[in-house]
Amino acid sequence: MANKGNKKRRQFSLEEKMKVVEAVDSGKRKGDVAKEFGITPSTLSTFLKDRAKFEEKVREASVGPQRKRMRNALYDDIDKAVFAWFQEVHAKNILVSGSVIRKKALNLANMLGYDNFQASVGWLNRFRDRHGIALKAICREDNDKLMNGIGIDKVNEWHAGEIIKLIADYSPDDIFNADETGMFFQLLPQHTLAAKGDCCRGGKKARQRLTALFCCNASGTEKMRPLIVGKSATPRCFKNVCSLPCDYRANQRAWMTRDLFNEWLMKVDAKMKQAERRILMLIDNCSAHNMLPRLERIQVGYLPSNCTAVLQPLNLGVIHTMKVLYRSRLLKQILLNLNNKEDKEKINIKQAIDMIAGAWWSVKQSTVVKCWQKAGIIPMEFTDTDPEEDDEPDIATEKLWNSVAIATCVPNEVTFQDFVTADNDLLISRELTDVEIVESMMSGTSPEECESESEDDEGVSLLEQPKLTIAEAISSVEKLRQFLSTCTGVPDAVFGQLNGIDEYLMTSVTHTLVESQITDFLQTK
Repeated sequence: MANKGNKKRRQFSLEEKMKVVEAVDSGKRKGDVAKEFGITPSTLSTFLKDRAKFEEKVREASVGPQRKRMRNALYDDIDKAVFAWFQEVHAKNILVSGSVIRKKALNLANMLGYDNFQASVGWLNRFRDRHGIALKAICREDNDKLMNGIGIDKVNEWHAGEIIKLIADYSPDDIFNADETGMFFQLLPQHTLAAKGDCCRGGKKARQRLTALFCCNASGTEKMRPLIVGKSATPRCFKNVCSLPCDYRANQRAWMTRDLFNEWLMKVDAKMKQAERRILMLIDNCSAHNMLPRLERIQVGYLPSNCTAVLQPLNLGVIHTMKVLYRSRLLKQILLNLNNKEDKEKINIKQAIDMIAGAWWSVKQSTVVKCWQKAGIIPMEFTDTDPEEDDEPDIATEKLWNSVAIATCVPNEVTFQDFVTADNDLLISRELTDVEIVESMMSGTSPEECESESEDDEGVSLLEQPKLTIAEAISSVEKLRQFLSTCTGVPDAVFGQLNGIDEYLMTSVTHTLVESQITDFLQTK
């Protein structure tokens, strides 16, 4: 009995607990997993029961993966405030000493109203252990070497060394780049000059903007579902909407945050795990991309800071092409409204999302490959496409622009390219101030995820769209087919897309009828 009472209790880190749970998820028997990790069946059951708690801690990067206990700090709000501040300075690659962290903790504690808090060395050690700060700093050491004084020589050095190591084990199909862009989705041609160069830090302007995240691979064969961030969580135009061509999230300023980016990254990681793939994800150093979660199937590679204009494929023409296509669609909608003598010029978020997603899927594979080649990440001989070949000017788009410009009194000095690039300088993330950090702790909200607004379409007055029945949808497809049969020169692809829609609707309705008939058959008369 004495020996049993003196037996030392073993503690497991969060990382070890995750491995135990993953072993069970892989299909192994629980008894075999317990033997493999040297734990009792009751301990295994406890891990499985509490998995959501420690998975969330590691996913949010709020707890170091080597941490063995999840007990909160005595002054939890001070702890969270200091960690939020640390994330900001770490995102800027600023090295801070323990004494600086302790001074900042005292300052934030005073702002939070704690006069008796002491930022002792013991508190500092526990704070670092809770958040795994030392571990995260080591992970970014190689990238920090690229942060200062990057010029053309450093870019060439990165091409010759760093990127070769990163892509060595990956095919072009498994090398991805993700990047965000801001968009004034309601921008009209006549307001182009007023919007150009507007960084949109918040307020009324935020209601007119979206942040969109795009991701594609180096071969141009895979473009991921875009993530779009708006200001309104539940716009009126989303009523009766169950499916969108993108993932949609919202916060007060319609900006990308660490929480949103990490959520998206975890979703991609799960998708790759299900497909049994491993990929390389190249991203830039913006504040929303730092402090990443634990990933199984994604290796993250950071592009050198201040060099994304020449090294990031999405910045070298992919996003610009998407904006050209989006604004072309917007011009067509404006011209159609003018022709029908409708006063409506602005579009709502739902219409914007549909057009942004449509523009994204319409970006050609050859365009994507050219931009990756231009970045120097894949060899020029990867495809037969000549990256120096200039695209033929889009005469139809120029004519469209001229027609809308005349009808809406656009100044002569404004061109279609000005219209496309008017929101290129929009901020997509922000730096938190001490006051904002403290206010978020006192309100109990995340310092980045402020309460998003709802039911706000910024004055876009639209009649509520009635919910169509599936029979009405099928009838509409048939009308489209009849209309196209009266037109000349209709591309085969259009008929193919229409057939795909028709097949989807018919499958849905027949499935419903079959289920209904089975239910009726089983009913007792």
